[in-house]
Amino acid sequence: MPARRLPSWAWVTGLTTGAIAVVAVLAVQATDGTRPVATATTPTPSATATATPKPTATAPTAVPDDSGTGRRIVYSLSQNRVWLIDASDSPRRTFTVWPGTVDPDPGTYTVGTRSEPATTGSDGVRIEHIVYFAAKSGVNIAFSHAVDGASPPPASGARTGGIRTNRTDGEALWAFATTGTTVTVVK
Repeated sequence: MPARRLPSWAWVTGLTTGAIAVVAVLAVQATDGTRPVATATTPTPSATATATPKPTATAPTAVPDDSGTGRRIVYSLSQNRVWLIDASDSPRRTFTVWPGTVDPDPGTYTVGTRSEPATTGSDGVRIEHIVYFAAKSGVNIAFSHAVDGASPPPASGARTGGIRTNRTDGEALWAFATTGTTVTVVK
């Protein structure tokens, strides 16, 4: 006896019901104000980046005091850490970064220019999702991530302003850091 086929309307009904259930679960998660801040794992350097000091896995996740209010990006120079803060002053994501050799001065900046397509950074590495927010001594300072996920140490004597993230954090930062977004740099 041949297997009985379900009518096409049954398939459509089943798929629609499943999709509605998934959307409902995601909506509940998105509006749940009690969920913890998303933290990313420490970026994993490639095999060519073994000389790169690893960001500390035990870095504190509390937003630094005196880092401003409202929707903003907070970058701590001493912790090599970034926080994405929403309009209600709630941290939505925090992660460690690899700084370049030129640090921005502590203060408040604004995202001015963004560049999505991959390009070659001043250190010769292919980077993408570049978010420029400052310049110091002729060096542009920006968040970005390497296309291949690597974070090699800057060449000896090179002056670089790239603040590298891992790919996942870089994509989240890119989505958050629209032109005009405040960037607060703290010690």
